[in-house]
Amino acid sequence: MRSFAIIGLSSFGHYLASYLSDFGHRVLAVDINEDKIEKIKSNVDRAVIADATDKKVLDELGLSDMDIVVVSLGDQIDASILVTLYLRELKVKQILAKALTEDHGKILDIIGATRVVFPERDEALRLAKTLENDYLLDNISLGEGISIIEIAPPQDFIGKTLGELDLRNRLGVLVLVVKEMIPENVVMIPTAEHMIKDSDVLVLLGKDRDLARINKLK
Repeated sequence: MRSFAIIGLSSFGHYLASYLSDFGHRVLAVDINEDKIEKIKSNVDRAVIADATDKKVLDELGLSDMDIVVVSLGDQIDASILVTLYLRELKVKQILAKALTEDHGKILDIIGATRVVFPERDEALRLAKTLENDYLLDNISLGEGISIIEIAPPQDFIGKTLGELDLRNRLGVLVLVVKEMIPENVVMIPTAEHMIKDSDVLVLLGKDRDLARINKLK
């Protein structure tokens, strides 16, 4: 079990705090807005109404003892920069900061954020990829042009075994998992003898340019 502090209960911060708590971690939620604290307090270990732009307040919260502190201050760019700077000065181990723009992200990185995330931008890109592709259900980028994707099988796949499809040699793509929906089952690292059904979902790993070729299949 790890300990997290979420500073700023925007939608991103609220859901992140709730999910981390559901996963069994200790979560401290911090926001200056009493209504936001009221909504989250039953889902986390501790919820505090506080002005995070006050360095003394941050120090009193004991954030240096947390495994990770997340700065999620919505559109308050100046506040997020100031809070991130104070957290670095307080020697917080890991600081994850939400950025709204590329320049905002660069500043957060320079002043000491351990990791900068762009949830709106990244989710929009992820959705755009699924919308442009006939078969794509989900997409996780691993960086450097490599992704893991979930697809519904193209018609060309149905009724054939993975050995017959030979995706590794044909497309340079690895089949990591087959999610069978009828009956519900998950097959990890399926063998060449596994036959694809129209109700299956395939989880594939490969280079983006190779994965994109699947959309051209019928």
